[in-house]
Amino acid sequence: MKELHIISFNYPYPPSYGGIIDVYYKVKALSDLGIKIHLHCFVDRIPEKIDPEVQSITENVLFYKKKKNPFLYFSSTPFASVIRNSDALFDHLERIKAPILFEGLQTTKIIDQLQKKEHKLFLRLHNNEAEYYKGLSFSEKNLFKKIIYRLEALKYKGYQKKRLKEFKAVFCLSEKEYQETELYSKNAKLIHLFHGNHQVKTLSQKGDYFLFHGDLSTADNKKAAEETIKVFKNLPQYSLIIASDRASDDLKKKINTIENISLVPIENNKNLNRLFERAQANILLSYQNTGTKVKLFNALYNSRFVIINQNITDDPSLINLCLFASNTKKLRQHIIDVSEKDYNENEIRKAILERNYSDGPKAEAMVKIIFTN
Repeated sequence: MKELHIISFNYPYPPSYGGIIDVYYKVKALSDLGIKIHLHCFVDRIPEKIDPEVQSITENVLFYKKKKNPFLYFSSTPFASVIRNSDALFDHLERIKAPILFEGLQTTKIIDQLQKKEHKLFLRLHNNEAEYYKGLSFSEKNLFKKIIYRLEALKYKGYQKKRLKEFKAVFCLSEKEYQETELYSKNAKLIHLFHGNHQVKTLSQKGDYFLFHGDLSTADNKKAAEETIKVFKNLPQYSLIIASDRASDDLKKKINTIENISLVPIENNKNLNRLFERAQANILLSYQNTGTKVKLFNALYNSRFVIINQNITDDPSLINLCLFASNTKKLRQHIIDVSEKDYNENEIRKAILERNYSDGPKAEAMVKIIFTN
């Protein structure tokens, strides 16, 4: 049986946000192909138990606590990477000789110890981290955080150049990152995001409201929510639901003053799917150009119309399934237009999504690359 080490930046359950969704459903898809997975997770706090959903798709799960030393901010290595290092991880990797898949550049500090060892190294590139932290710096209002993000962006710029050439293959999420990696290190492979959706949901022609969902503790999502709120505040005839488990008190107060906007918790995937099923359209905005967002797949598989801006995806096939709003004026007009439209796109989506974006074929492509002698 083929074995594979996967080093994750966090424990991938529940699969409730972008990168972790990709990790969890990738592990599941690889496990379905018979790959024996040794899952290594960096965490703030070691869980008391391993969830049965993770246990059933892994050979074993090992945890390592992220370092808490604030002086590591002054390291020349990016903070997100230097805190994810462990001698115990090195020992575990040495005990079982198998290829290693690193989930994100933030898990790759251990490579310094592995240089002369016999491991085939692979990277799942979740972001161009230098661009990601630069974007966070622009979106962040807190001055201290803005400076920290900017420094992290500068550190990653050099770190990426050093690291990317050290892998047999770099699995990129988006066309943009594929082109950047291939130009620099010639080892890029385009493997789209793992998302766990299997079939496009068949829905009635009309929904009841507009939906915005996301983790509102991140600067990018918070900015996107505030821009969406501004638009709907001036469109009182249309209802907007903002679904999130992490909204600040300021944002809650703002939403409470606007009659046509309500904030609801997500809590679990079942609740989120219910919200998708009743939505007439989804508003997906981002101010960071970091490839296709997982929330786009969730909306396209499980809901009706999807309105996006230019940073949600750079994939032409996915853009064609959405309504594109390059500015606030166009977003407003799409909201007005789509409120009256019947949704009749199930078959179009099935033809494109189920044929080209299913998790199984992506896992098969990775297996061929990783286990080629």
